Amino acid sequence: MDAEELFDEVAASQLGEPDVSEAQMFGAPGLKTGGKFFVTLFRGELSVKLPKERVDELVASGVGSPFEPMEGRAMKEWLALAPEAGADRWKALAVEARAFVSGG
Repeated sequence: MDAEELFDEVAASQLGEPDVSEAQMFGAPGLKTGGKFFVTLFRGELSVKLPKERVDELVASGVGSPFEPMEGRAMKEWLALAPEAGADRWKALAVEARAFVSGG
């Protein structure tokens, strides 16, 4: 499954949740809750907003890499995941990201 298909699965699983909507982030498809982005598909990877400590943990364990929309400028609270991480991991981290952004 390619990145766009995986993102479509993530979006379908999230769009039924209260206050979740689609929007563009850096010209790429994304999802927002409460007016804040929690997921985007950027350059073929899913990026999710999580606490910095959680991002550091996932990077250290090899799950993902820091999200760098511009080379050399990592966003501290964002993790990038390749399609190889799989649909289940993408969906689980999207749920975690939505909870983080919404304060839950």
